Amino acid sequence: MLLPLRVRLTPIEGNGLRRIALWLLAASLLAGVLTACSAPPVATPTAGAALIGQPSGSPTPTAAPAAPAPAAYYTYAVVNVYPHDPGAFTQGLVYADGVLYESTGLNGRSSLRRVALETGEVLQRRELAPEFFGEGLALFDNRLIQLTWQNNTGFVYDLVSFELLQTWSYPTEGWGLTHDGTHLIMSDGSAVLRFLDPYTFAVQREVTVTDAGRPVAQLNELEYINGEVFANVWMTDWIVRIDPRTGRVVGWVDLSGLLTAEERTAADVLNGIAYDSQGGRLFVTGKLWPKLFEITLAPRP
Repeated sequence: MLLPLRVRLTPIEGNGLRRIALWLLAASLLAGVLTACSAPPVATPTAGAALIGQPSGSPTPTAAPAAPAPAAYYTYAVVNVYPHDPGAFTQGLVYADGVLYESTGLNGRSSLRRVALETGEVLQRRELAPEFFGEGLALFDNRLIQLTWQNNTGFVYDLVSFELLQTWSYPTEGWGLTHDGTHLIMSDGSAVLRFLDPYTFAVQREVTVTDAGRPVAQLNELEYINGEVFANVWMTDWIVRIDPRTGRVVGWVDLSGLLTAEERTAADVLNGIAYDSQGGRLFVTGKLWPKLFEITLAPRP
């Protein structure tokens, strides 16, 4: 509480100059007290706080981040052509130890296969029950993991015997499947990729695939290649190259022209990507295609 300060003014006489000085001093003291009571409190600097310039803990101004580079476009060159079963409705494709593993679709025709690369001969086959429509396929820890389309069911097989080891469930459709060495990566026909624990199949994270901020949907068969996810875009001759950390499309691969016009009359869409990580070979095919192609990619002007 402030106590009233009384200042008596008297005419200047005798010690008039002294009285004026005392009056001014009293007025100054009163003004200081009023100012101290009305001003906002000033925080005491903490240890280490900057006393000059930017206060400690405040964000340092930085330049705006550069916009991501636009997606690159690629064309291809054919290195080798191999036979492929034209009755195989290819949904998933994996290369390992000199052979291909293939998941085929259609109700009553779905299967898991081991296929000779050079001849296209089916070396081993396991048929799915007629109610299951086979989809994407991944090889992880000597287990083949296969999706089904609308059955919400996945199968886990022994790599050598094709013995069924486990079934598991998921709430979405099943389209493509691959892995990055740590997680399974799954597509469901939307623009979303889901990263799953390869043993419990619990979803660890999701990412939406976009190009220039727009979602890229209809993602089908997947293959993880040198830090990127390659994905067939259903009903097109395009493969997208995806940064799995952000979902951003970093490249588009145009695979039109692989089949002749005559071959395309009996074939369905492009679908099937496999990669030989040791040999650096990239293989592609399609549903009901009579050929499987080994290709290399090159930037398209």
